[in-house]
Amino acid sequence: MALTFDSKEIPSALFGRIFRPMALVEFKHQTKDIWIPISMIVDTGADYSILPRSFATLLGIDLAVDCIEHRTLGIGGSEKIFLCRCQIVRLGKYRRTVPLGFLDRETGPTLLGRHECLETFRVIFGEHKTRFVNPRVRKRVAH
Repeated sequence: MALTFDSKEIPSALFGRIFRPMALVEFKHQTKDIWIPISMIVDTGADYSILPRSFATLLGIDLAVDCIEHRTLGIGGSEKIFLCRCQIVRLGKYRRTVPLGFLDRETGPTLLGRHECLETFRVIFGEHKTRFVNPRVRKRVAH
């Protein structure tokens, strides 16, 4: 069964309105046995998932200890990011361990990226909804 999220309608000066694909993603806190829900843009153009800097504290992550400093390139140019290699996330009943980057600023979008996350699902966009279908394990055929 697919996990389905409604898109968020956004006013647009150019197009009147657009629909942004969204998903509610739960992040495992680093030191407490709790899950933190975060609404994220489903971004097939993002190599990995990214959050603004303040989310690190919310998730119990120390940027200086738990992350490596890295530079990333995007449509806005180059930017410093703090990259954690292994963050446990949950989409509905599905768990994934994903790389997670934190921007070196408080503003910015929450992006759910491809590596170890979107690429592990069949993601379907349509009718102002985003559907995640967990891939089936393929059976090996003997030759």
